[in-house]
Amino acid sequence: MGTMVIAAYRPKPGKDAEMLALTREHVPYLRSLDLVTDRPAIVMRAQDGTILEMFEWRDGAVERAHAMPEIHALWEKYAAVCDYTPLHALPEAQNLFAMFEPVD
Repeated sequence: MGTMVIAAYRPKPGKDAEMLALTREHVPYLRSLDLVTDRPAIVMRAQDGTILEMFEWRDGAVERAHAMPEIHALWEKYAAVCDYTPLHALPEAQNLFAMFEPVD
């Protein structure tokens, strides 16, 4: 059993397409490094354009990831196209049932 995570990425101005491309590669890349499970990732969009990604880390993988140069390089790519945002900052998170647009 792993740990489910929901990450929220707010694209920087003009970086929406790059953010989506990076998101589509993200979990498959983590999977190739044996950091996430085979559980399908779910990608959603908030009304303000923030991209949410839900996936499952393998046990102990978060700690391993922090020590991997490949992951640090990935974080640099994310820093170029988005800002991380806490879920509670999204207006949808204020609702009892937060609803988001699915992203294919």
